[in-house]
Amino acid sequence: MHCERLVVVGDAHLGREPPETERAFLAFLEAVPELGDGLLVAGDLFEFWFTWRRAVPRRGARVVARLAALRARLPVLFVGGNHDRWGGDFWDRELGIAYAPHSARFTAGRRAGLVLHGDGITETHWSARLLHRVTSHRLTIGAFRLVHPDLACWAVDRLSGVLGDTTRDPQVLQEAARRQRDWALQALRREPRLDLVVMSHTHIPAAEEVEPGRWYLNPGAWCDGYRYAVVEAGAVRLAAFA
Repeated sequence: MHCERLVVVGDAHLGREPPETERAFLAFLEAVPELGDGLLVAGDLFEFWFTWRRAVPRRGARVVARLAALRARLPVLFVGGNHDRWGGDFWDRELGIAYAPHSARFTAGRRAGLVLHGDGITETHWSARLLHRVTSHRLTIGAFRLVHPDLACWAVDRLSGVLGDTTRDPQVLQEAARRQRDWALQALRREPRLDLVVMSHTHIPAAEEVEPGRWYLNPGAWCDGYRYAVVEAGAVRLAAFA
């Protein structure tokens, strides 16, 4: 994807949050063409998303429709998170939205960028790292695809608050944010031509120019204050949708 002013958003967790969070996000998608000329979704847009061969979750229908309408006007890149990594070919084939389950490259405001959600990097507990490996494995995905969508969504609704790293301990979250920043800085050192690393996942916003013209960005969580970010040639800035 290439654009001059990129709008970045992540961690909306739609389906878990109150209805007003989705209503605000739909209004945000309407406003995106005024904010930039491209949209990057950095994972966990939904609390759960899975693409079966002939079905997708009903709960996200309004957002999917609005994303499809937005894609008709400008490019959209969606990178999966630990809650919505299983998009298959739905986004690309049905909507023309570029989709990557783990990471993707892009260009924004003449900056060469890398985006990944960040799970599997920042976790401090072994169980979360194990869960990341299991849920990303092709055999797990294939087996889950055999489960009826109604049963699968019912099970996820009851387990999503139990599985994985759900801590709200400020020290644990700050340590995760530190690990994420360190990983981003290492990526920038490894690739001199890389100008921007984008991650979300920790819900802790950051826009840091680590070297002149080279940035680490976490837009923060949409579900926490309707946060997003904008990347353009002159700056990388955090924002909140009013």
